[in-house]
Amino acid sequence: MTDHTVTLTQAERARTTANQRPKDAATMMILDRSGARPKVLMGKRHAGHKFMPGKYVFPGGRVDAGDRQMAATGAVPQICEDRLGKRCLRPSAAKARALALAAIRETFEETGLLFGSDEFGAPETAPAGSWSDFAAQGVFPDLSAVTFVARAITPPRRPKRFDTRFFAIDASAVAKRIDGIIGPDSELVDLVWVDFDEAKELDLPTITKVIIQEVEARIEGGFAPYLPVPFYWEKRGSFVREEL
Repeated sequence: MTDHTVTLTQAERARTTANQRPKDAATMMILDRSGARPKVLMGKRHAGHKFMPGKYVFPGGRVDAGDRQMAATGAVPQICEDRLGKRCLRPSAAKARALALAAIRETFEETGLLFGSDEFGAPETAPAGSWSDFAAQGVFPDLSAVTFVARAITPPRRPKRFDTRFFAIDASAVAKRIDGIIGPDSELVDLVWVDFDEAKELDLPTITKVIIQEVEARIEGGFAPYLPVPFYWEKRGSFVREEL
């Protein structure tokens, strides 16, 4: 196990609320490795958001009840499932599955990209809301296409706290795209494909920049399944890095 710290900014050290238990969340790094320099898709959050306004982030959000019910093709790779279960109070295959599906759903909601397969027709049933809209496009989400690459917990005493699992998926896994999702009144007002050096120059939350660096190193290491998954959490005012 590796144990070292990442310095927090003064603003990130601010504590204004009572502590609360972090909510399960998932986010998706969409990677394009077809060129000489790998690129990642980043979205700019609306300036009116209370949580990280104007910051560039990966699409993502909280796990919903429907994420446990949605039909999918493929399965979360076993090594990813095992690591998703580490350092969890109640690990299960169902929870690992729901986390991966949450990342796919949130990506669809925020970018219009459907990651999955259109080879099997439309799912016969789907939970109401976004999953119903997803299924209406004739696509099954594909869990075998995702890789678990990082985990981070928002420090204590923040207005919102998340236990976020970061997944990665290749851009070639897109089955369909819905246009008109991005705009001035949307959750994400802009989407940009940038290489890793360009990404690190954007206005990023600290942890997002750290995860970009982690995934950059993972790609340089061959993106092999056995490579460790970093886990960041706060200990006495500094982020601690462990490996799952």
